[in-house]
Amino acid sequence: MLAGNLAIVAPIHGQEPAAPAAAGAEAPTKVEHTLMDRFHEGGWVMYPITACSIALIWLTVDLWMRTGLKKMAPPNQVSQLQDLFRAGDYVGAYQFAKSNNSPFCDISRVALSFVGDGEEAVDNALFTELNKTNSTITTRINYLSVIGVCTPMIGLTGTVTGMMSAFATLGTSGVGDPSKLSGAIGEVLIATASGLFIAVPAFMFFYFLRNRLQSSMTGLQDVVGALFRKMPYSHLKDAHVGEEEFYAAIPNWVNGGEGVPAAA
Repeated sequence: MLAGNLAIVAPIHGQEPAAPAAAGAEAPTKVEHTLMDRFHEGGWVMYPITACSIALIWLTVDLWMRTGLKKMAPPNQVSQLQDLFRAGDYVGAYQFAKSNNSPFCDISRVALSFVGDGEEAVDNALFTELNKTNSTITTRINYLSVIGVCTPMIGLTGTVTGMMSAFATLGTSGVGDPSKLSGAIGEVLIATASGLFIAVPAFMFFYFLRNRLQSSMTGLQDVVGALFRKMPYSHLKDAHVGEEEFYAAIPNWVNGGEGVPAAA
């Protein structure tokens, strides 16, 4: 009887090592993908998306520096021009503004060149230059919106072309292994995900920097407006503070009669 039990147990023990081997054969192999692998899986659209990401970083850093009030109206330049205005040295103020590069100095320089033409001319010059400064920076900020709109479309284009290629392969080779089709679909979706990954921060920075610019422009307008307040225009009438050349002259027919139109 003992021999019979041993005979039954022996085959059971002999079969035990085969079970782990079978389980090991069925276990799926996990493949690790690097960042570059994902980049190449996304297809050709990853190159323009990468270019958009570089432009996003560059524009964000550049505009952050440009839209600060201390960058647009440096306190030391504001203080220096205020001292020159208090001293009545408008020619010196013009020269100082011309030699320093900032929106505050550029606006002040242009406005000073119109003080001889009266208050209305100065106000128009200030309004024009402030709008010009705002328009220049706003144009650069709008590029962030362009990136935010275009990158998802670029990624979607890559996804569509990749899906077309995957289904074309499926049509020629048959279903065969459905896991290959799902893997191909997963790869082409990387393009769309990459586009969205760039678009979301692009829109965030667009709205943030636009609001930052509006706040700084309000501060710049206040600083420049305070500088030209109570300007003694009556004492500056016909004064030529700047170095701009005037091209308009008295009509040549007033002095010598030459150049009068034939109909006259």
